[in-house]
Amino acid sequence: MPLSFDLVFEPSYGKAVEVAAGVARITANNPSPFTFHGTNSYLVGTDTLAVIDPGPDDDRHFDTLMAAIGKRPVSHIFVSHTHKDHSPLTVRLKAATGAVVLAEGPHRSARERRPGEVGLDASADLAFRPDRRLADGEVVDGGEWRLKAVLTPGHAANHAAFALEGTGILFSADHVMGWSTTIVAPPDGSMADYMASLDKLIGRGDRLLLPGHGGPVSRPATFMRGLKAHRKMRERAILERIRLGDRTVKAMVEAIYRGTDPRLHGAAALSVLAHLEDLVARGLVHAEGSPAIEATYTPAA
Repeated sequence: MPLSFDLVFEPSYGKAVEVAAGVARITANNPSPFTFHGTNSYLVGTDTLAVIDPGPDDDRHFDTLMAAIGKRPVSHIFVSHTHKDHSPLTVRLKAATGAVVLAEGPHRSARERRPGEVGLDASADLAFRPDRRLADGEVVDGGEWRLKAVLTPGHAANHAAFALEGTGILFSADHVMGWSTTIVAPPDGSMADYMASLDKLIGRGDRLLLPGHGGPVSRPATFMRGLKAHRKMRERAILERIRLGDRTVKAMVEAIYRGTDPRLHGAAALSVLAHLEDLVARGLVHAEGSPAIEATYTPAA
């Protein structure tokens, strides 16, 4: 059965929408082929607040956040990862609220960069620095709420999800989204890490995922098993294209993603590369030199 995505989502720009008890979603007006209708920021709490993912450095989004916060104190700002649609507004929000900024860490690549490699550099917030780095499983107690860091590298090396303790709610950011599969683009991301993190989340047993883009995922385990099956299907398609004689990432993308918006083919190429890196590491594919967009790939001997 093909993976089914929920493309029905009302972003409600300019206002906060309650999505669970003590949780409000505010969607930035930054729609694109990569962000769906926009990036979701979340307010957690009723008296003293936490903000999850302030979003892009956008005046309208900042004003909406501040209006929703009102006179309530913000004690903590949690940042899931350092892509420019999630973290840049942190600077202004911290200045306005005095909140402590928490994240896994600054931006970094999942592996060492190769000479001339670019990846998705334009999307990286290289200036971001948290006030404190979070360890996997660390719980931050805000009095009326408790958020646990669940480190989920894959989409980005420093990606983290946040579990609202005692509720079964997980803020899954860009690791799991109901509207699309997640981009895994080397050297920023790693397919092996992504799949391991997906297994980690499947094993948690959360009842509701609140993602960085789009609406809630109400059957997380079933949906994530579908995501895992989709990735395995994509892996098999890449192996089949190599068996049939495709030797380059470009040829594989043209065959596998022929029905996809051409604007996404660059990201698709990086996704194929992520799979190829994993397949080479597992000894299933051979690359001339290191795996790269320009490399030639052949079946393993």
